[in-house]
Amino acid sequence: MSWTYEIIFKLLLGTLLGGIIGFERQTHGRPAGFRTQLLVCVASVLLMIISEGYYAGSVGIAGQFRIDPTRIAAGAMTGVGFLGAGVILKTGATVQGLTTAACIWIVSAIGLAVGAGQYAAAISGFFITFISLWFLRILEARMPRTVYKYVTLTTDASGDEDLIRELFARQGFSVIRMDYLVTFPEKEKTYIFTVAGQHGTPVRQVVEALSGQQSVQRLEIRSQ
Repeated sequence: MSWTYEIIFKLLLGTLLGGIIGFERQTHGRPAGFRTQLLVCVASVLLMIISEGYYAGSVGIAGQFRIDPTRIAAGAMTGVGFLGAGVILKTGATVQGLTTAACIWIVSAIGLAVGAGQYAAAISGFFITFISLWFLRILEARMPRTVYKYVTLTTDASGDEDLIRELFARQGFSVIRMDYLVTFPEKEKTYIFTVAGQHGTPVRQVVEALSGQQSVQRLEIRSQ
């Protein structure tokens, strides 16, 4: 295979592998979808090709140092790190976008492997990534996990904290944290709870239990 055809083959292979992973991200509504993953992979392939080209051009030239072919690749991974950081969002006690950021990172690594001509490593990494994103999602959905809710509760002066905690416990939620606010002269009490429970625990029962208390004036429940 001539050098020109090998370059075209590498770029097309990077397009295929990055595009398939990007398609999976796109179908699940992730911010870094089809085009982003494809471009990251192709860019990594191209940078590795350029890096190897500089290295090959410096071999055998008297009086010159050989260029390290990994320097541009290392810079590519640094740039991908900034790109991945842009899709990570912190909301309350949870962090979202870590899987998408890791996906951008592994797609870049696959592209670098393709650009370096390590096709077995690139294709193996692609299959492992695709299985992790597509098939392990089903297993992950069935695994027990803890969910967090943020409950803001306003009561009159007769509001009882111990009773509220007991109501949470009856519905399968445990109180992780509580903030407290009293308004004078009305003496309204505002409780801000962070509660934890198993995934699938019905929130509707919590709403019914709390709204059934005569002291409750306002109730707000937010997800993580």
